[in-house]
Amino acid sequence: MLCLTEVTVPRTAGAPARPPGPPSLRTAVRDPYPLYRTLRTHHPLVYDEPFGAWLLSRHGDVRAALADPRLVPVAGHPAAPEAERPLDRALRGPAQAALTAAVERSAHVLARRLAARADADLVAEFCDWLPTATAVAALGLPYEETARVHSWCRAGLGRSEGGRRELGAFLRPLTARRRAHPGGDLLSVLCAARGDGGPLSDDTVTGLVGTLLGASGESTARALASFLANLLDHPRQLAVLRARPDLVPGAWAESLRRDPPQHIVLRRALAPVGVIPAGATVACLLGAAGRDPERFTDPDRYDAFRTDPGPLAHGTRPDALLAALTAEHGLRALLSALPGLRRAPGARQLPDDLVHRSPRTLRVRV
Repeated sequence: MLCLTEVTVPRTAGAPARPPGPPSLRTAVRDPYPLYRTLRTHHPLVYDEPFGAWLLSRHGDVRAALADPRLVPVAGHPAAPEAERPLDRALRGPAQAALTAAVERSAHVLARRLAARADADLVAEFCDWLPTATAVAALGLPYEETARVHSWCRAGLGRSEGGRRELGAFLRPLTARRRAHPGGDLLSVLCAARGDGGPLSDDTVTGLVGTLLGASGESTARALASFLANLLDHPRQLAVLRARPDLVPGAWAESLRRDPPQHIVLRRALAPVGVIPAGATVACLLGAAGRDPERFTDPDRYDAFRTDPGPLAHGTRPDALLAALTAEHGLRALLSALPGLRRAPGARQLPDDLVHRSPRTLRVRV
């Protein structure tokens, strides 16, 4: 478990224990990397009062914190809810093959739409839609509902009570048909799955579908955009991957290390952890930890062939599976349909969100 005892905390009568610290995370939205270096070097554990959280920035500390049972997820941040375990089991065997086929098919459809164009924005026209199109195809949902499902994926529908009711009402007739006439899609697999005492209830199936739609949301799209941007910025590495697609998983892991889609994961302390009091919020800075020079050689450099990229996390297990499939088959589809794919000249828009960071646009010549 995490051991955070290295900070000597100044105390004054009646005041909580809070060490002096560097400028707040709130001052580093546009370019957080200089602050990350300062934190790792001089303030590996510090309370950021404007941000309202204790900051962890070194790779070893962040990795330990994410595994520490005393630090639990904060609402709205990556967690491992009970619903994800049966979904994780469902996404094996034939169901995983169906999901893989859905990713591959959806990626090729989207890529071919760009083939006749002179230029395109891969964020708006490919990355934002591929995870949703995959979920629709894998679950066997009506194609004409893709735009509606897309809005749900982006909003995380299924996590709130209101969202679950709306999703449940949408799925009810589809679930009834799958129970009566199962097919080879993932919704049929979930309807046929069994839990303690019998088949899964409609509410449970709705929760599992909501989890999958959450995995098809903004985080996966952002991660894919950063991955493609890294490769387009390194055309020689991209050329190697074109010839050696077996190296794509390592290139994907390296992108998650260098440019995770979510730089900050929040945890709440159930009990004191070193100098961190019970009830406090802890910010695990994935963006800082992934570029820790004590863990990675030349950490700011993107190297698709790094032998041990070791990304800390990409959400939960369904997130990780869907995102990895999206990266692999999305890249293959683009390289197949757009053999001349390259960055378009012109100014690039920098991310303007500290927590979720990825290219806002990715203009390319096709």
